Amino acid sequence: MLDAVESKSLRKDIPHFEIGDVVDVRTRIKEGNKERTQVFTGTVIARKGRGMNETFTVRRIVDNEGVERIFPLHSPNVLDIRPIRSGKTKRAKLYYLRKRTGKAVRLARRHSEHTTSE
Repeated sequence: MLDAVESKSLRKDIPHFEIGDVVDVRTRIKEGNKERTQVFTGTVIARKGRGMNETFTVRRIVDNEGVERIFPLHSPNVLDIRPIRSGKTKRAKLYYLRKRTGKAVRLARRHSEHTTSE
């Protein structure tokens, strides 16, 4: 019965993205009586939960400092999720990227950019 109630408020416009993908997450930020959108670009290092409780963690490096944000997948404040690049991984959680710096943070690509059938 709980799933039936939750299914009405689940978002249908969520694109397919996986762990290791680089995504742009556009969020709605309220500051006083003003409202603006903010883009957070980074690597998806974790996905948790199911249904309304599903969240994903995005990590990026800003001024040689790691920044992570946890976004609720079905939140009305998450306006848009755009996958940019897919990364090849063998793990469900990429917490080991927290210890890495520089080029070691980059993941191999899962799909090549130019797929031609010759």
